[in-house]
Amino acid sequence: MTVPASALGAAPVSATVAAPTRRSGPRPPAADTAIEATGLTKRFGATTAVDGLDLAVPAGTVYGVLGPNGAGKTTAIRMLATLIPPTGGSARVLGHDIVAEADAVRSRVSLTGQFASLDEDLSGWENLVLLCRLWGYRGRQAKARAGELLDAFGLADAAARQVKTYSGGMRRRLDIAASIVVTPDLIFLDEPTTGLDPRSRNQVWEIVRALVAAGTTVLLTTQYLDEADQLADRIAVIDHGRVIAEGSSSELKASVGSGTLHVRLREPAQRPLAERLLASALAAPVRLEADPATLSARISDAGRVAAALAELDRAGVAVTTFSLGQPSLDEVFLALTGHTARNGDSAQPRGAQEGHR
Repeated sequence: MTVPASALGAAPVSATVAAPTRRSGPRPPAADTAIEATGLTKRFGATTAVDGLDLAVPAGTVYGVLGPNGAGKTTAIRMLATLIPPTGGSARVLGHDIVAEADAVRSRVSLTGQFASLDEDLSGWENLVLLCRLWGYRGRQAKARAGELLDAFGLADAAARQVKTYSGGMRRRLDIAASIVVTPDLIFLDEPTTGLDPRSRNQVWEIVRALVAAGTTVLLTTQYLDEADQLADRIAVIDHGRVIAEGSSSELKASVGSGTLHVRLREPAQRPLAERLLASALAAPVRLEADPATLSARISDAGRVAAALAELDRAGVAVTTFSLGQPSLDEVFLALTGHTARNGDSAQPRGAQEGHR
């Protein structure tokens, strides 16, 4: 699926459609930073959902905010989009203070939440025409813009169907299309691919790349490690409402060690023995993977790998495959937080879990 640049506001809709393709309103001076947040905090009673969040999002990029459910990602986005006020700290979005200049922020941004904000009893066509009219397009202009977006997002064949008959992927594409009826300078995408099948996820990824190519800054929250790896220019890892690490995917991977050794055994019953031998030879914790024949370990000294494999061979532990490579983002998150990004469950090496809470 290819999204035409004209559908994203990089060019006029057509010679007969004169409505603006970018949002109107006071435009701040050109800057390299789209979002600046310092000490941003949100409390709900005794619960601190966001705890002193610091962010600096470069303009014209995809900035990923990675964390498990309950980490504070959605609350942070709602504050930055001026939907809820912060309890403390400050933030500027596209040069405007999110509290003192909330209207100016809203005139420049869009938000696509985790759940589609569409009228399910209307068709896809009717939803987009309605939104176009609300944004100031006249009748013929609204129909032209709605048709263009439906074509661009691969929904033209389903335009006349009620949205409640759409698949999850179709709803998500329509929801993003609705967010760019008038193209924003910044779009917040809050876990846009949660629950989608792989094909629909790839289509959403393509839309995100096209938005950035057309000049829009994207702040993307996700709990999918591969999504952040594929899309984000820079990533903030957030846990318990705080940024605990920030950088490019390569920088984050390099921060937790020189690489990861993955070993698969011929006999799963030998895994406890292999775990002890590897932990001793590598001088590093060994992780037991979901596959009962597989182990992995983060290493700082690649020179120990050959000796560790030789130790397994001397003990009669047969290895079918092994690999040494850069850590995955999943392993980065595990190293930084002690649990996985998907659900926050502890996934530490055995022996390190005792006493951890």
